[in-house]
Amino acid sequence: MQMLKDFSKEYSLFLAIFAYFGISHFEHTLVHTTVGNLFGFAILFMVIIYSAMSVAHHAEMLAEKFGEPYGTLILTISAVIVEIVIIVIMMMHAQSPVLARDTIYSAIMLDINGLLGVAAIIGGIKYGEQPYNVDSSNSYLSMLLVAIGIAMVLPHFIDVAHHDMFNMFNVIMFILLYVVFTRIQLTSHKYFFEHESKEELCEEHGHCIEHGEINAWYHASILVASIVLIGVLAEILSVFMGNTLETFEMPLAIGAVGVAVISAAPELITAVRAAVDNRMQTVINIALGASLATILLTIPAVILVSKYYGLELNLSLTPIQGVMLGLTLLLSIVNFSDGETNVLEGFLHFILFVVFAFLLFV
Repeated sequence: MQMLKDFSKEYSLFLAIFAYFGISHFEHTLVHTTVGNLFGFAILFMVIIYSAMSVAHHAEMLAEKFGEPYGTLILTISAVIVEIVIIVIMMMHAQSPVLARDTIYSAIMLDINGLLGVAAIIGGIKYGEQPYNVDSSNSYLSMLLVAIGIAMVLPHFIDVAHHDMFNMFNVIMFILLYVVFTRIQLTSHKYFFEHESKEELCEEHGHCIEHGEINAWYHASILVASIVLIGVLAEILSVFMGNTLETFEMPLAIGAVGVAVISAAPELITAVRAAVDNRMQTVINIALGASLATILLTIPAVILVSKYYGLELNLSLTPIQGVMLGLTLLLSIVNFSDGETNVLEGFLHFILFVVFAFLLFV
């Protein structure tokens, strides 16, 4: 009975289903006019963001159920699955070899500079300095350096004739890296990714929901259903997005940022809440963990899809992207080496995010 009552409040699920049938029915009419195309794009984008918020909510419930670092792992994997689904669908429609690269680059800039920057500013204003386990940031950043270097920098120095073989090699290496890192994160070095125990957080912030009160199967089912609906809506969105970019002669990179925003929405909401609650460890796990998952999971996925469908794929960073990612990682290494964040560190990352946004139009 309680489950039916909870299900009746899943407004995002019902809205997504309604939007799918409504937009599908009028799709051919809407795409032939500029106003109709913009209307369809705006509606679908907002519905997908709303559905992404539902993903965030149910991932948070599962996080409450299983604790850290399982909680943020569930959230980041959910967000990356959304990202992979949308990238694959848009790759097949747009036929752009650089869409995946631009989306991955945008996602990292959003997660580390946008999400982490905003959360550190908010938390810094409220608490001054926010502690976290420095072992977690060191682990994430070392993995990011290796993964980005292998997948997005090395291709510049490899003969084009060997790119396909190198990409398949990366699929194996990245899956191995993710399995090893996840094992370390969840078993042997789990304490790297924790800062306060659940009991300490409950004493500090009041009542915590008991594990028995949370129905894991229900939240997992709605989370999966929401991701599936986002994928279905993304297929229609790709048509409207392509037409909109073409009509206004905007670069495809703007579309890549749109994909990154959709996938990052659940993480941003959760990270801001965590910063307000003085849980910077959760913010670190989400921001750096999502960036790492984007690299280690999205790249093998797009390589395999491109191989299967015979699509051209280019993951090599442009000079500007290389400089921006280099600055981001260098700043992260300096900032996240003392176990505490503050407003200045958050502001510096946010400035890099503003520069990233500015460069999209230059």
